[in-house]
Amino acid sequence: SMSFFGFGQSAELELVLSDGESRRRVEHKTEEGKKEKYFLFYDGETVAGRVILTLKHPNKRLEHQGIKVEFIGQIELYYDRGNHHEFVSLVKDLARPGEFTQSQTFDFEFTHVEKPYESYTGQNVKLRYFLRATVSRRLNDVVKEMDIVVHTLSTYPELNSSIKMEVGIEDCLHIEFEYNKSKYHLKDVIVGKIYFLLVRIKIKHMEIDIIKRETTGTGPNVYHENDTIAKYEIMDGAPVRGESIPIRLFLAGYELTPTMRDINKKFSVRYYLNLVLIDEEERRYFKQQEVVLWRKGDIVRKSMSHQAAIASQRFEGTSSHTEAKTPSQPAENNGRQ
Repeated sequence: SMSFFGFGQSAELELVLSDGESRRRVEHKTEEGKKEKYFLFYDGETVAGRVILTLKHPNKRLEHQGIKVEFIGQIELYYDRGNHHEFVSLVKDLARPGEFTQSQTFDFEFTHVEKPYESYTGQNVKLRYFLRATVSRRLNDVVKEMDIVVHTLSTYPELNSSIKMEVGIEDCLHIEFEYNKSKYHLKDVIVGKIYFLLVRIKIKHMEIDIIKRETTGTGPNVYHENDTIAKYEIMDGAPVRGESIPIRLFLAGYELTPTMRDINKKFSVRYYLNLVLIDEEERRYFKQQEVVLWRKGDIVRKSMSHQAAIASQRFEGTSSHTEAKTPSQPAENNGRQ
C-alpha cells in the first residue's frame, strides 16, 4: 500500500472484494514471467467491494479533492510504453472534496460489467483488468491498484471438421496427415494419424510442435513473435511405405490461452500445429496448420456464480429464456476421449 507523507497527515488505501472469501483464484503470469494468484472473473459479472482509507495519525485532518474508484480494462503494447489503450473505463465517486479526521470505509459496486477479452500477458503486449482507488490531493494523490484476471468462455459444436492434408516432395516423400478436429478446448486431446504413402528419403526423426504466434501492431509496424510451446516426438527412426503412425497429444499439460483474433485492433494470438520431419542430412521438412483453441465453459459451471452462468450463455447464443445448466447436470460426455 502506498502512503502519502505530507504535512501532518498520511493515509493508506486498501481494496477488498465483497466476495473475496468465496471467489476462485487462478494463476496468471506477470510481466516478469512469475506466476501469481488473482481473483477470477467472467464477462457480465458484478465487481463489488470496499475501499478502506486508514489515517496514520488520529485526530489530524486529511484534506482531499475527492475520492473515487475505477474499473479499467486496458491494453499496453511494450514498444509503445506508457500509452494505454482503455477499452473499459468505469468510475464511481466515493466522496466529494473535503476533509477527514478519522479512517473511512466506502462501498462500491460495478454491476454486470462487460469484460470482452481474456487477460493476457505476452511477449510484446499485455491486456489487464484492475481496480484503482484514488484520493485526490493537491500535491500527491494516494493511489491503490488491484489486478483481477478475466477468462473468456466459449462453446463449439462437438462435431467440427477434421483437418486432412497431403504433403510431399516429388518422387521422394508423400505423406497424408489427419487431425480429428480443427478446434480444441484447452484441456482437449489432439488425436490424429500420419500415413506414409511414399518414402524415398531417410527420415530419422519426426515431431509435432505447437507454435504460438503473437502479432502486435499494424501496417509497417507489425511484430510477429513465434514461441514453441510444445515439442512432441512422433517417431524416431525411418518409416516404411504403408506405415501409419497414431498421434495423441494432451493439451492440458501446456501453457495455452484461447485463440485471440484482432483484439481491439491491437493484437492477435494464434496457434499452429507444425509437423516436422528431419532427414539424415539434418534437412527439415515441415507443414504448418492453424488450429483454434478455446476455453470450455461447462467445466467451470460448478464453481461459477449464477451471474457468470448467465453471462457464459451469451457466448453460446442460447436465448435468455433457457435456464443456465444447473451444476447437477453433467457436462457433455460425447466430447470426451
